[in-house]
Amino acid sequence: MKACPNCGKEVNGREGKKFCSPYCKSNYHYEKNKKKESSLFKKVDKQLKLNRRILKNYNRAGKATVESGELFKYGFDPKYFTHFWRNSKKQTYLFCYEYGFFSFKDEKGKRKFTLVKWQDYMQ
Repeated sequence: MKACPNCGKEVNGREGKKFCSPYCKSNYHYEKNKKKESSLFKKVDKQLKLNRRILKNYNRAGKATVESGELFKYGFDPKYFTHFWRNSKKQTYLFCYEYGFFSFKDEKGKRKFTLVKWQDYMQ
């Protein structure tokens, strides 16, 4: 007799049966897939949460300006955002949940980000 790969109990039934119950079969495959870090959803979700954490850390007052290198060294990636908002000057702020950023170059040509927190008037 074979042992169930999920719980180790003896498997009874037809020849070729691998699991002792539908629960063990489901749980085995769930745990196996949960360990895979390569799914696109998990990668995007992880990056969005990292971006949010970085923006929150640098924007404690509600509005701030930061050099891009300061954010990039902690893994910030501006290609990942949840939504956007365009102000009256037609500037587009990209948001990671409630924390947003706007990319620009200063007078010396250095890339910087203006960081903001979502406000009610941005509806």
